[in-house]
Amino acid sequence: MLFPISQVSIPPLLLVGVGLLVGAFGGLFGVGGSFIAGPSLFALGLPMHYVVGTDLATILGTAAVGARRHRSLGNVDFKLALLLTGGTIAGVELGARLVARLTRRDEADAAIGLVAVAVFFAVSAAVGAESFRALRRARRQQAGAEPVPPARARWWQRLPPCVSLPDSGIERLSIWAILAGGFATGLFSGFLGGGGGYLRMPMLVYLLGVPTHVAVGTDLAEVVLSAGFGTVSHALKGNVDILIALAVNAGAVLGARAGATLVSVIRGPRLRLAFSPLPAIGAIVLLATLIHRGFH
Repeated sequence: MLFPISQVSIPPLLLVGVGLLVGAFGGLFGVGGSFIAGPSLFALGLPMHYVVGTDLATILGTAAVGARRHRSLGNVDFKLALLLTGGTIAGVELGARLVARLTRRDEADAAIGLVAVAVFFAVSAAVGAESFRALRRARRQQAGAEPVPPARARWWQRLPPCVSLPDSGIERLSIWAILAGGFATGLFSGFLGGGGGYLRMPMLVYLLGVPTHVAVGTDLAEVVLSAGFGTVSHALKGNVDILIALAVNAGAVLGARAGATLVSVIRGPRLRLAFSPLPAIGAIVLLATLIHRGFH
């Protein structure tokens, strides 16, 4: 089928299949699955600037379904999600402007693709290494060989002004740390597409100290707001193929409900360990596509 906006021919059922994977990973890991959707759409022939904008539009449906399910499970900290959005929106707009500039210079495919490959590999390695360490600590603690260390706030968590986040079990957390984390993940979201959850979920857990299951639900709730803004921004710049986004969303909505339900079964380090190889798979797909096209 030829999609008239991007002038690309892709079988609709293939897009629905991509959506099923995106939705399942989004509901399970609290990320919109852009590490799967973006590389897949690029491999199917969609130009990179359309990949970024269309991926953001796709994430909206997935995040809304997943966030609703996580809300019913009590996994969403809405106060934290709103604070994150303040930084994310600024980052998304800056990222979208960078994409528009690269597109005008006909450099978007290679530049965005290579940055995405580096980021996806880095996230995969960091999350995997930390998850293995956390699982080893848990086994030692269960065996009585290692006491449970008291949680200590890092310096960036204490910078005033601070806010209390009872839904996350956090008594005091710097607003600056939340806004900075939102801006950084928003920048990658606007530049690489998707909701930026592949960075935001680890950031919430490792840098801000949010429990994993709450980080998953809160990230999805924040994505509904930030991806909505990013979609409008990219649409105004001509980077969104809404018909492709609707086809992907048809599968994503079904997958998101199933993924969100599994979070109650898989938690903590095991959930993060299961997530860790997925960005690397997306990076390999992207890199293979770039090599096949000669980085043009």
